[in-house]
Amino acid sequence: MSIFKGAGVAIVTPMKENNEVDYDRFGELLDFQINNQTDAIIVCGTTGEAATLSHEEHLACIKFTVDYVNKRIPVIAGTGSNCTETAIYLSQKAEEYGVDGLLVVTPYYNKATQNGLKKHFTAIANSVKVPIILYNVPSRTGCALKADTIVELAKTVDNIVAVKEASGDISFVADLMQKADGCIDVYSGNDDQIVPLLSLGGVGVISVLSNICPKETHDIVDLYLNGKTKESLALQLKYLPVCHNLFTEVNPIPVKTALKYIGIDCGSLRSPLTDMEEENAVKLKEAMKATGINVK
Repeated sequence: MSIFKGAGVAIVTPMKENNEVDYDRFGELLDFQINNQTDAIIVCGTTGEAATLSHEEHLACIKFTVDYVNKRIPVIAGTGSNCTETAIYLSQKAEEYGVDGLLVVTPYYNKATQNGLKKHFTAIANSVKVPIILYNVPSRTGCALKADTIVELAKTVDNIVAVKEASGDISFVADLMQKADGCIDVYSGNDDQIVPLLSLGGVGVISVLSNICPKETHDIVDLYLNGKTKESLALQLKYLPVCHNLFTEVNPIPVKTALKYIGIDCGSLRSPLTDMEEENAVKLKEAMKATGINVK
């Protein structure tokens, strides 16, 4: 059974001027998402700047999200690490807090072998009971899961139930779907490939776009899953320029800029990330306006 079907938001982490987490704004952001039909909250992922949060901050953000959302929609916590023991620790604490699932990225920098990845994910999964979504994003980690590895993990570890597929390689997705034969749920990790991935049997998206367009991203998936494929495709194509401009610089630089444009200031980014270059920021705003997004 899927943890969720639809569009889950890879939510940003709001910051105060002093660079502390802004929990008041975080609550507003969560309400904005839920009120606009987001299907799940994914907290402390790449978009949430998890790599710059201390373990204490990381866990505090997870606990705050679980408590604030209060079972209104599923909460999935990013608990991956390039250290297996650290990932186990974060995963166990997140389970204690009551998350509905975990998003566990491939171990970055170490560049583990496929056997190493199997041992890594199996150890994490065996340490908890909540369902786990594997996260395949080789452009950021330097480490890729092969289709055969994903399928083997899904078939041999009960609580490995899904994968966020962000390689950008639609041929890889097709190969994975053929080999998996329904044994694992697949979520798009790329907003510009939601419909293509759904057409291959995917169940949704873990989305950056949802931060600024939660209802529209939800609708792309919902329309498709309810047989309205033309309408879904039309929305996918309509928001394609915004999707592209959300990645002219490394995520989450553009999406935090975009949130300011719609009147939701989530603060600055933690170093080493910086403010968006002016030229790219202008192009992002123009793309948002052209799509009909209400830019302030």
